[in-house]
Amino acid sequence: MGDLSSSETARLFYLSVLGIVLLVSVFSLYRHRLGQSLQHVAIWGLIFVAVVLAFGFKDELLAIIQADKGRVVDARTMSFTRDRDGHFYARLAVDGQDVSFLIDTGASDLVLTREAAARVGLDVDRLDFSRPAQTANGTVLGAPVVLRTVTLGPFEDRDVPAVVNGGDLDTSLLGMSYLKRFRSFQIQGDRMTLVR
Repeated sequence: MGDLSSSETARLFYLSVLGIVLLVSVFSLYRHRLGQSLQHVAIWGLIFVAVVLAFGFKDELLAIIQADKGRVVDARTMSFTRDRDGHFYARLAVDGQDVSFLIDTGASDLVLTREAAARVGLDVDRLDFSRPAQTANGTVLGAPVVLRTVTLGPFEDRDVPAVVNGGDLDTSLLGMSYLKRFRSFQIQGDRMTLVR
């Protein structure tokens, strides 16, 4: 059995025998109703496949479930619900590509991860990572860039200054350089409101 230890081989044998016994039991119960038994096997097979697919695509499914990345209240107002981790998130179109941002009032700039920068068409390998920034984890070098368009709900901005993070940032940050484009932002309980 190649890479399996003796205990894993024994477990595999036991589970195989158990599976065969269960299948034989099911078919013996339904021997006069073979069509119905095959139907039940197919249903359980589909349930199994659905569970495997749900697990395989859990990140994409969570993104859909947690899709409150901003709701248009009216022509001048966007509203965001606090996520389970305690932060607010927004989904923006950056140069036509969807990018998820953590709304961070403690960040000075609009900051893209390297992955997000590549996705929006920036050649990350040719950027000049020479701008130092102080973070909670120390000094990180960033590359200043200008984004052609940044769209949040009904609000589109052109030629938006940003920074591509040279460190191991997991999520792009929507910092004060972008938030200052709004007339006000307010947090009440689990809701953040941006007004332009």
